[in-house]
Amino acid sequence: TQSQHSIPTTRAVPSSWIHATPAPLALPHSTASRTSTSTMLSKLATTAARGGAAAMPKMATRAMSIELMDTYGKHLFKGKVADEFLSKQGMSWAEMQTGDFTQDSEKADKVAAAVLEWAQSNGAHVYCHWFQPMAAAGVRHGQSGQVQNAMFAFDMETGEPKWDFKGKDLIKGETDGSSFPNGGLRATHTAGGYLAIDPSSPIFLRGDTIFLPSCFVSYYGHALDEKTPVHRSVQALSDQGKRLLKLLGHETEGLVANIGLEQEIFLIPRDAYHRRPDLQLTGRTIMGKDAPRGQEMCDHYMAPLNGNGPALAAMAEMQEECFRMGIPLKTRHREVAPNQFEFAPLFGTASTQIDQNLMVMQVIEEVAAKHGLAALLHEKPFNNVNGSGKHNNWSIATKEGAMVLNPASLNKATGNPEAFPIIMSAIVSAIDIHGDLMRMSISSPGNDFRLGACEAPPAIVSTYLGDDMSDYLDAFASGSAAEYNPGTKTFSFGVEGLGHLSEFTVPAEDRNRTSPFPYGGARFEYRAVGSTQNVSMVNTVLNTITADAFKTVADRIEAGESGADVARELYTKHKRAVFNGNGYDEAWPEEAGKRGIWRIDSGVDAIQVLTSDKNIKLFGEQNIFTEPELAARQEVLLDHYTGTVEMEALTMIDMIKQHVIPSVKESGVGPLAELEATLPVLESAVAAIHAAETAEEKGALARVLRLETMIDIRDTCDAAEAVVPAEHWTLATYGDLLFMDMYPNPHDAF
Repeated sequence: TQSQHSIPTTRAVPSSWIHATPAPLALPHSTASRTSTSTMLSKLATTAARGGAAAMPKMATRAMSIELMDTYGKHLFKGKVADEFLSKQGMSWAEMQTGDFTQDSEKADKVAAAVLEWAQSNGAHVYCHWFQPMAAAGVRHGQSGQVQNAMFAFDMETGEPKWDFKGKDLIKGETDGSSFPNGGLRATHTAGGYLAIDPSSPIFLRGDTIFLPSCFVSYYGHALDEKTPVHRSVQALSDQGKRLLKLLGHETEGLVANIGLEQEIFLIPRDAYHRRPDLQLTGRTIMGKDAPRGQEMCDHYMAPLNGNGPALAAMAEMQEECFRMGIPLKTRHREVAPNQFEFAPLFGTASTQIDQNLMVMQVIEEVAAKHGLAALLHEKPFNNVNGSGKHNNWSIATKEGAMVLNPASLNKATGNPEAFPIIMSAIVSAIDIHGDLMRMSISSPGNDFRLGACEAPPAIVSTYLGDDMSDYLDAFASGSAAEYNPGTKTFSFGVEGLGHLSEFTVPAEDRNRTSPFPYGGARFEYRAVGSTQNVSMVNTVLNTITADAFKTVADRIEAGESGADVARELYTKHKRAVFNGNGYDEAWPEEAGKRGIWRIDSGVDAIQVLTSDKNIKLFGEQNIFTEPELAARQEVLLDHYTGTVEMEALTMIDMIKQHVIPSVKESGVGPLAELEATLPVLESAVAAIHAAETAEEKGALARVLRLETMIDIRDTCDAAEAVVPAEHWTLATYGDLLFMDMYPNPHDAF
């Protein structure tokens, strides 16, 4: 079908936009040149006359086979898989889980021997310590660091290669810490970075490589990665939670933080992606006129996955590959925006789920390419349709399995009906006191365009508890000692004699998708998290502020106060952070201001709360970050933001010079003078960022450039696209990019 640009426009064209038509230009980034140099693109169907969306390659869908269930976890060194090989060394998976092998060279050699045999049986012969550098989101493929080494050495006598993988290779590694973002913690002359295997996250295999999840620190023990602070925060949560639960009547070995991460993505035709420099270099479209159709009809959400198209085939293969690595990627469906999809796993421990989510994102990008697609993980790749998030479902459990945020489970474990309201009051106080840190934790560059845009919660930090629990806690704060039993609601579908269609029971509370941190029965869901994020900082903050709140309550109980009285005081003081209404209501920001709860609109400003006196004290007391580590992390996050904006601005300059202006000149219509005037504005703004002296100043300038200057310039570029005839427009349009999966036959794509 014709492109949107083939449809005659009724837009009035200013006379200043009409130019004498010059001779045709040879465009360096034309579709023809791209197609001739791309082997992959040559395999796609012929493009439309203007170089529009190619017909998608025919690919059979891949239904999950019964045999696949038998291979689940085959490439994860855990449980029965690990025991098969560890038993030959006189060890077991249970013994390996303790981590003792990292301190015992004999045991380490045995584990290494078992891992080597497992690798050989699966055709693998390479290993790496797999770690998580800071500031990787949106720029580093896979968001991980690794050096892959073959598992062999040379026989000194014969010169022949032989298998070689010992305990010392398994448990430790060393690399250059200065070449990763480090905020001044490392330099070229003090570059040592050290890797230690993380026993809490199982070893896994992909292709010919064994991956050893690891933590990364400097010569002085400063965390250089995302993972180390997560472990410190889980330890703090466990220590303080253990103290508090003992005081409430339950002895436990400690607490664990569990999370489940919903991953939203876009899948677009790869040939169209190759005609968008902005998508290739920055992950989002920095210009582009809206297509005539978007998500107005709500027709994409949870619609059938197209059995004839490449998206379902790709998603099925993504699930299969993840299953083999023991990643329980259970759910898949279409999301709200065109070509938007979601995966969701079963929950697990925080460190393991974070590791698995990074690998899920890498698998998504790589498998998509095999199916003629490009996967976009950015929070806001397209204007005026929904962006993508990564809902962080966070819960707490004892090591024995009691769910701390589930009233029935906690009451049973403690035998104390006051335990649940005490726990909830503590968490509400943490949200109110440390909402600044919660906002900081979601300050990814892509969230600039997503928060509060009727697709994600606003930048006001509150929690939704629902009227049922709020009424209970209000009564508790007023002196009630009743046990909390969540209410339910029963209604009829209006159909008699068909089972639950005549009587259907649901929780008493509705779902509030406008709250950044709603309670969901046994968990809190942090809905504001960005889709590209490594959620380590998010969960480090949640664990730390909760540990601090638990410590406050435990300290006061140990000093002689009643736990119920402490909780009543905390809830009464901090319940202003509870908001059960519509977070998209225009009146809410004003009300939030009157309440005095945390609202930080600017991600750049939010990043800078890391080094406030309050937060230096918090992280120091809980042994999460030292002051130098906080200062370094703040600098890294600001540099990441500024660097992202600079790449976007430079890409916009190139696109205007190499695509938009040539298209306007060739067609003889469009805002040529206005376009030419944008270039010095962009170039001087980038120069001003370079001239700024501090990371904070650079970040502030970058935010203005991105959210004011570039948006105005985008309007000019989009106005040009609206009037330039299709045959002269060289960039893939929103119509080319967004409607691949709407039709039963993908050859019918827009």
